[in-house]
Amino acid sequence: KQYTAAGECCEACPPGEGMKVLCGEENTECEICLDSVTYSNISSHTDPCQQCTVCTGTMTMNIPCMDSFDTVCSCMNGFYLNSSEDEKCLPCEICDNGSGVLEQCTETQNTICEVCPPETYSDQKSSIDPCMPCTICEENEMMVTECSSVQDTVCTYDTLTEPSPFCVSKTAHSPRFFSTALDVTSKTTATVEIMTTTAIPSSPKLIWKGNNDNIIPVYCSILAAVVVGLVAYAAFKRWNSCKQNKQGANNRTVNQTPSPEGEKLHSDSGISVDGQIAHIGGRAEVKLYTTLPPHKKEEVEKLLKSCEEEAEWCSLAGLLGYNEKHIDTFKQDEYPVHALLSDWSAKDSATMDELCTALRKLKRDDIVESLSSEPTATSAV
Repeated sequence: KQYTAAGECCEACPPGEGMKVLCGEENTECEICLDSVTYSNISSHTDPCQQCTVCTGTMTMNIPCMDSFDTVCSCMNGFYLNSSEDEKCLPCEICDNGSGVLEQCTETQNTICEVCPPETYSDQKSSIDPCMPCTICEENEMMVTECSSVQDTVCTYDTLTEPSPFCVSKTAHSPRFFSTALDVTSKTTATVEIMTTTAIPSSPKLIWKGNNDNIIPVYCSILAAVVVGLVAYAAFKRWNSCKQNKQGANNRTVNQTPSPEGEKLHSDSGISVDGQIAHIGGRAEVKLYTTLPPHKKEEVEKLLKSCEEEAEWCSLAGLLGYNEKHIDTFKQDEYPVHALLSDWSAKDSATMDELCTALRKLKRDDIVESLSSEPTATSAV
C-alpha cells in the first residue's frame, strides 16, 4: 500500500479508468478510458489507460475494444493461431493426393490429415474433403482399373452381357463419360469402335455394331424439353413483371386519392392524414443516414454534444469503424460531431440501423427514439 503525504491510503482506479495523476501530495486522480481507443481491465492506483490493440495482417477484429477490456483478434478464414509461434496466424495445411482431412482447420488448430486407408481414395488436394469410399462396379460392369489411394475404381460395361454403344468410366463424384469413334460404312449401319479411356497401355478395344440412329430421338426429346422450359420461364417472368407494374399503379392511385374519411378528418380537425396513408402504402426499404431530414441531423448532433464528456462521440466513432487517427482528425474540427457524422454518411454502409445499433451500445436510447419518431400528420395551413 502507498499513502499520501498526509498519511491517507492511495485510492485505486477501477476497471474502465486509469491513473491520471500519481498519488503523492494529493490522492490518486483517475480518468475514464476512451472506448475503441484506450482501456483498463484492472484496478490500480499506478497504471494509466492502455492503448487498444489493433488487429493487423491476417488477424481480424472479433470483439471491439471497450473502456474495460482490450480488442479480441482472431485469424482470418484459412488460417489458425499457433501459440508456439508468438501468437501468429499460420495458413491451414492442405492435404495432398492420397490423404484426406481427419479434422478440419479451426481458429486454434491446424488441419489434421490422414493417409487414405484401404478401400478409400483422395484424388485432389483439399483442406476440407476426407477420403472417399471406392466405387464398386455393378453386376453388368467389369473393372478396368483397381481403386488406389489416389484414384477411384474405373469400370466399363461388359459388352458380352449387355451391349452398349458407349465405353464408360465412372467415379463416385463425376457422371459417366465416353469416347467413341464412328466409321460409317453404309447409310443405315454404323460400326462403332469403342476405346476405354484408361491409363493402361494394353487396354483392349471393344467393338460393337449397332444402329446409331436410335440415340437421335433421345437428343431431340432433351432439346425440346429445354426449349419448352425456357419459353415457360420467359412467360412467367413477363407475367410477374406485368403483375408488379399493375400493383404499383394501383398503389399510386390509392395514395393519391384521399378517402372520404380522410377529407372529413381534414375538415373537422385541420389535420391531414395523407402522409400517414403514403407511409403505410410504401414498402420498407433500407434507410440511409443521408436521407434523414436536415433538422433530424441537427437534433442528433445536439443530443451528442449535450454530453459534457468528449469520450461519448469518440466511442461512437470507434463503433462506426474509425480508428484513433481518424478520431484525432475529427477532434481538430470546430464541430467534431458534425465532422464525424458527415464523413460517415458518405459511406455505402451508413444506414440508420447501423447508427441505432451503435447508439444503443452507448445507452443513448433517447437519440434512437428521436430518430425513430416520425410525424404521422401535418398541420393544415
